[in-house]
Amino acid sequence: MRLLEPIEKIYLLDEDNFDFPTLEMMNNDLVAVGGDFHPQRLLNAYENGLFPWFMDEYNHIHWFSPQQRMVLYPDEMKVSKSLRKTIKNKGFVVKTNENFEEVMKNCASIKRKHEDDTWINEHFIQAYINLHKLGYAYSIETYLDDELVGGLYGVLIDDIFCGESMFAKVSDASKVAFYHLCKQAKENGINLIDCQVHNEHLESLGAKEIPREKYFKILKKK
Repeated sequence: MRLLEPIEKIYLLDEDNFDFPTLEMMNNDLVAVGGDFHPQRLLNAYENGLFPWFMDEYNHIHWFSPQQRMVLYPDEMKVSKSLRKTIKNKGFVVKTNENFEEVMKNCASIKRKHEDDTWINEHFIQAYINLHKLGYAYSIETYLDDELVGGLYGVLIDDIFCGESMFAKVSDASKVAFYHLCKQAKENGINLIDCQVHNEHLESLGAKEIPREKYFKILKKK
């Protein structure tokens, strides 16, 4: 690992080891570029407070650790009256890990406001399928009339669920999946959901920003 941008403190990762910069070496949200999607590198990233966000035109992976980290404590999720009614009466069926690949593909293809393209390309999809097969990546899926209409996926690192992306084809489908994520988290001793970067949708559900330093303290206590 070597310093690529001395002023910005952006590092170029080595191909022959899976080390990442420490907290003391970080300056901006973008921390490192390069490396690959080897499962151990991905797990090391999450264990050290980083995650891959996108690949540039040279297929270099960009690794981030936001200075303000968006997180949600499962018991702090805000559930509106309308969402409770939807959960009870809408007819959604929620499953876990039944269709991981399709959840990722839907997250990649769904049209989003203020986004012209997706960062979830075929390299990301295969990388997280590999993690899923190893038992580290999980999906929660929302079905309506046997059709996959919403869901989310992420990586579980001990008692922290690192959420990656979510999608909804019908109203509230992703919220229902997120509600069940929080429910399962409380039932299984998962203490924090890492939402990574600020998102108004997740903020409305109770997520909040904390300093990077605080997130690292939580991470290292696990």
